[in-house]
Amino acid sequence: MKVVVGQGSCGVATGARKTSDELERLIAEKGLTNVAVDLTGCVGTCYLEPIVDVYGDDGALQARYVKVQPDKAAAIVEEHLMGGRIVEDLAISRQDEAFLSQQKRIVLRNWGVINPEHIEEYIAAGGYEAAKKAVTSMTPQQVIEEVRISGLRGRGGAGFPTWFKWNAARQNQADQKYMVCNADEGDPGAFMDRSVLEGDPHSVLEGMLIGGYAIGASQGVIYVRAEYPLAIKRLEIAMAQARERGFLGQNLFGTGFSFDIRIKAGAGAFVCGEETALIASLEGERGMPRLKPPFPAQRGYWQKPTNINNVETFANVPWVLLHGGAALAAIGTEKSAGTKVFALAGKIKKGGLVEVPMGLPIRDIIFGIGGGIENDKAFKAVQMGGPSGGCIPAELAGTTVDYESIPKTGAIVGSGGMIVMDEDTCMVDMARFFLDFTRKESCGKCNYCRVGTKRMLEILERITRGEGRDGDIELLEELAEKIKDGSMCGLGQTAPNPVLTTIRYFRNEYEDHIYKKKCTAHSCKALIHYEITDACKGCTLCARNCPVGAITGSVKQRHVIDQDTCIKCGKCMDSCKFGAIVKD
Repeated sequence: MKVVVGQGSCGVATGARKTSDELERLIAEKGLTNVAVDLTGCVGTCYLEPIVDVYGDDGALQARYVKVQPDKAAAIVEEHLMGGRIVEDLAISRQDEAFLSQQKRIVLRNWGVINPEHIEEYIAAGGYEAAKKAVTSMTPQQVIEEVRISGLRGRGGAGFPTWFKWNAARQNQADQKYMVCNADEGDPGAFMDRSVLEGDPHSVLEGMLIGGYAIGASQGVIYVRAEYPLAIKRLEIAMAQARERGFLGQNLFGTGFSFDIRIKAGAGAFVCGEETALIASLEGERGMPRLKPPFPAQRGYWQKPTNINNVETFANVPWVLLHGGAALAAIGTEKSAGTKVFALAGKIKKGGLVEVPMGLPIRDIIFGIGGGIENDKAFKAVQMGGPSGGCIPAELAGTTVDYESIPKTGAIVGSGGMIVMDEDTCMVDMARFFLDFTRKESCGKCNYCRVGTKRMLEILERITRGEGRDGDIELLEELAEKIKDGSMCGLGQTAPNPVLTTIRYFRNEYEDHIYKKKCTAHSCKALIHYEITDACKGCTLCARNCPVGAITGSVKQRHVIDQDTCIKCGKCMDSCKFGAIVKD
């Protein structure tokens, strides 16, 4: 038997390593020499971590246990491993199984199946067969043609045809070429690339190897955030194992083709997700975008032809080569083939990672897979594409997820972040949050981006403080268009998107803030007003819980809130047992 504990970052954060250690201790204590404890990456159901899978001697999954803290390990050992009985209280529910069963997994094909630190398990799952096929029996042009047939588009956000970029780099002759993986995942709420690197690093290495062969590169670089230590650790293990097995290094598969990969840990600058800024950082310079043309395929890293794709794009490539381009093209839509990985976060019941066919409506992802809105509140909007994306309102939840439909809403598919918002979310404050992020992450090279985002943020901050003025909305729109037109790179060109989409779909909230000095969602503190009603019994509990002494009143008499002293923390409302305090 084998007990497998999910140990991606989400699992580790919830105590998975302690659970694993406790399982090992108990198994040794009970003398269960026929039971081994192993690890895997994230399964995708992050909201259920720590997760423990029990496999029989035949390799079949017997049970999946969820939210297994160390104190629950004993029940699994005694009842299941020793008694042969499923621990029903810990077993995954049918509703949660639906989270996985409704997905189509290509990028996440090995999640929960293999140990990412053991290359033998990746090979047993068909790993490196695609690379062998490409290098030993296909020409570089045939590889590119297969990728073209697949319809695979870059999963980093722009959705540019992968084969076209590869072909451009192929056609530019040089003594050295580079294949670069962009793993600089900086969007708030996004964790797709990190989880792939933690759970299946070999799929990325194999994809880069195939791409390197296709364009004629002998060196690869993975630019990964330094804030991803577990991803870096497992990449390093995977690369060392691949070299030992002859999948990286010199004379691969006895063909004379050589390709190796190194890791560059980035310093966490969001702008380095832009490919020319990434190249500048790789060269030891400050991460700032460069003018295009020339494009990286012409003169990129060290002025040599360079191809850059993100983690998810590379993870698709081995599957495409093994199953054929037509197999991926048959999934999704005509112009947006294949699947897309999304990180579900925010006000959603089942947060985690999902992989679905392109063309699926947003509604089906949020409600069909994600289980709907937390605490059964009303769905208000979803932010797609991170700070570079936009807010899609509930009335457009029928919009299909593809590279043609999403941009029509003002948002973008992006790298795959989905931040779900409910009725309590203030859309003006949400726009302020994202603009604050992009303002801080601006490299400062362009006046439009450096100064324009600062001025837009100042206006939004005034509005959320209740100091908005007539004409602010129009000024925001004007500034947004100037920034989009005048900025050099994608960061500045897309920075106004959250503001423009919230004005487009939630203009009434901006107007309420400006003209009525009211936050419809009761979220902006400066515009919140707490009042004690006649339902007050004079129990004094609210006064005793107020941290600033803003509430006064006698026992058994209606209390009063001093609005000048009140800091709008809400503790009075939370502590009142009679519902006598209202928020307006």
